[in-house]
Amino acid sequence: MAHVSLYRRFRPDTFDKMVRQEHVVRVLKNQIEQNAVGHAYLFCGPRGTGKTSVARIFARAINCERPVNGSPCGECETCKSLEGGTLDVTEIDAASNNGVNEMRDLREKVQYPPVTGKYKVYIIDEVHMLTDSAFNALLKTLEEPPAHAVFILATTEPHKIPATILSRCMRLDFKLIPAEDLEKHLRSILDAIGKPYEAEAVSAIARAGAGSDRDMLSIAETCIAYADKLTYEGVTAALGTADFRTTARLVRALVDSDMPTALFETENVLAEGKSVGVLLRDLLGFLRQVAVAKTCASAEKLLSLPKEIFKTVKEVADAAEGRAILRATEILAKTENELRFASSPRIALETAVMRIAYPEADYDIDALLVRIARLEERLAATPMPLAEVPVQASAPKKKEVAAEEPPFDEGFYIPPEEEPVFDAPPFEEPAPKPSPVPKKQSVAPPPPVSAENMTAEVAFGKFIRTLRKTSRNGVLFTMCSDLLAVFEGKKLVLTTDVETIFRSLNREEHYQIMADTFALVGVTEFEIRLARAEKKTGANAVEELKKNFSDYPIEMK
Repeated sequence: MAHVSLYRRFRPDTFDKMVRQEHVVRVLKNQIEQNAVGHAYLFCGPRGTGKTSVARIFARAINCERPVNGSPCGECETCKSLEGGTLDVTEIDAASNNGVNEMRDLREKVQYPPVTGKYKVYIIDEVHMLTDSAFNALLKTLEEPPAHAVFILATTEPHKIPATILSRCMRLDFKLIPAEDLEKHLRSILDAIGKPYEAEAVSAIARAGAGSDRDMLSIAETCIAYADKLTYEGVTAALGTADFRTTARLVRALVDSDMPTALFETENVLAEGKSVGVLLRDLLGFLRQVAVAKTCASAEKLLSLPKEIFKTVKEVADAAEGRAILRATEILAKTENELRFASSPRIALETAVMRIAYPEADYDIDALLVRIARLEERLAATPMPLAEVPVQASAPKKKEVAAEEPPFDEGFYIPPEEEPVFDAPPFEEPAPKPSPVPKKQSVAPPPPVSAENMTAEVAFGKFIRTLRKTSRNGVLFTMCSDLLAVFEGKKLVLTTDVETIFRSLNREEHYQIMADTFALVGVTEFEIRLARAEKKTGANAVEELKKNFSDYPIEMK
């Protein structure tokens, strides 16, 4: 006996056996039960979602003598005759019969009454392939069809069908089938044929089907022939896709900015003969799963992955920063679009991998945000309280503090400058007195630091040096380093042209640290502004020039 493909062997013959498409089935069932069958239907939707199968079931159901729940009974004489093939149900492939002559022949034959049933049904598949002349020939028949004729037009591209045809058909849109339903259908088929399988293998095949039941069954047939048992490793080998665990390691290295590991894993996958396009699709698919696991509370239900696979996805999502996931997805999606024009797809992919895994070399705002977020996470894991600057110390003590100062390792260095040292009388041991209660020698506190005679540059420079010594918040120090300072009366105004830095510095924790540090250098009032919000008038500019250059006469002309 000749081998029959799975999608033909297990093609549904009743509405109850259809995989999803409940909205379409319900409309057709109600029309059959109410005896309100239309003369023309348009079934449109992605390939492999059941358009032709539903058309065949509907053609038999409207001719059935005793329909059961809207489906053909399969026992009456009409059902048996239709199963063996009859002139009452005609299928036409418009891809190969798309000329005007075929439609004229159909228009002549449709006038003859049915042989066994009540209706003559014409199923025209891929109807969008008809020529303009063929559409015009079909249009006359659709305008005034015989009472016994029913037309079912099936297409994957309804936008190519003329509006005159669309307006005369009842349109029913088929949807992609969720992966959960595809898995359930595939498991039932594997149980029916007695094929042992792993749950991970079934999930991988269902995902590869991408919502198409026929595509899934075609893929499953290839994987079934690969080995005696359907395993996850066998499925990945048969499909030529990257192994899930390898993909997981590669994505983890990308979002963690581990470029050596990322390039190593990329080399391993490509060395096995996997194509660049397949690897890109695998990475984008995994990043989508990571994004869902990162943001959705019901991610396990939405992704419908085996527990072990979902656990791996969840671990990568928990360890990754949201901005890093989004940036990696955007770069890879852009690279996939550019592959069609790339002379060397491998170099294009490796360049994208390096951009993702090495944000320090990328100058866009997303890379900067990823770096700042990573630094904040590292610093938040080891918080350091704001220390107090010693105002009374002898020379040897100052050297000791400088020796114990931890090195600043954020990539910035400011050479130390001379700072005012407040001389305090050395501590002397009081002479013993006969009094039973010895008196302590009082030391007068040093005068407080004042900002009255300091320029904005000097005040800001003292602030930066004090911040470097008293705070371990390297991100705050980095953001403050590029601020511009100017006095407005007694208020020190700090400006920046980066909105991200402006918002971050005005956060409560950063603003409080800056306020404490400014207090140490004698600045009691300060404000952080956006540079683009500063709109100085000419009068204000002249006043500022006169103030800064008081020794020179300035006149306006």
